[in-house]
Amino acid sequence: MWLGRCHGKGLRTAFRLDALHRQMKLLGEDSPVSKLQVKLEPGVNPSHLMNLFTYEKGYCFVYYLSQLCGDPQRFDDFLRAYVEKYKFTSVVAQDLLDSFLSFFPELKEQSVDCRAGLEFERWLNATGPPLAEPDLSQGSSLTRPVEALFQLWTAEPLDQAAASASAIDISKWRTFQTALFLDRLLDGSPLPQEVVMSLSKCYSSLLDSMNAEIRIRWLQIVVRNDYYPDLHRVRRFLESQMSRMYTIPLYEDLCTGALKSFALEVFYQTQGRLHPNLRRTIQQILSQGLGPSAEPSVEQASAGADSEVDADTPALLLGDEAPSSAISLRDVNVSA
Repeated sequence: MWLGRCHGKGLRTAFRLDALHRQMKLLGEDSPVSKLQVKLEPGVNPSHLMNLFTYEKGYCFVYYLSQLCGDPQRFDDFLRAYVEKYKFTSVVAQDLLDSFLSFFPELKEQSVDCRAGLEFERWLNATGPPLAEPDLSQGSSLTRPVEALFQLWTAEPLDQAAASASAIDISKWRTFQTALFLDRLLDGSPLPQEVVMSLSKCYSSLLDSMNAEIRIRWLQIVVRNDYYPDLHRVRRFLESQMSRMYTIPLYEDLCTGALKSFALEVFYQTQGRLHPNLRRTIQQILSQGLGPSAEPSVEQASAGADSEVDADTPALLLGDEAPSSAISLRDVNVSA
């Protein structure tokens, strides 16, 4: 998989790099977690260090190394030798760099590690986007239909645009195309309520049958647009998902908007099934701005969902004081 992706230039890479730039826009180019080699400094949450920058900025660096080599087969040989040498051991970034320059002595003689603006040290320790990215033009044939459909849904008049959009069968799309389309809608949220209503009518049932990466994107659109008729889908998803990457983004969105009481209610019902670390993180999200005697409003939260809080449900246990400057990674779900 590594070898194939290092030379791939298709939709998958385009999608993930698009997500990286969206995350960069959210966090800012000077965010410490955007470094490839992050130091545990004040304000840096260790749980945020395995993120898009780790994988996608790291991918761009490895791709850059492959371009320096210029010979895909020889670079594959290097990767195999590196893995063989260090398998079952712990390594640091310098091990990779030393191995690379040792395997390609001609590149070491050319001082490729010190090229202005592309220094290896800068790759590892500078904040911001990758210093170089692969040419992704070959993936444009797959991204053009996504952009066209997004433009239809944001065009006016809505009735005419929705009719044209609904004629496009996204069930035949690749997973990454659907995810990219939903990401575009997420970026545009909040959307006009009539647009969300038409989107739900057109796609909600179909998306509900797809994998979790697709479903969470649609549910984030539901939450960010306060679309109550589909809240029961959010509830069902949170009741069935115990993974951090699928629960945290939704709880963060719920607590950012007008649906915090709904989030509290769902958490009451599911907290006993959550891993202690995940439960504590959600408690911190819920506790931000919550008064000591605040109680969720079941009446509002139940709009679009018929279940009620059981009297025997354990009380919400708020964790320690929530961090005052937590870094949100809720816009990024890229494992589709």
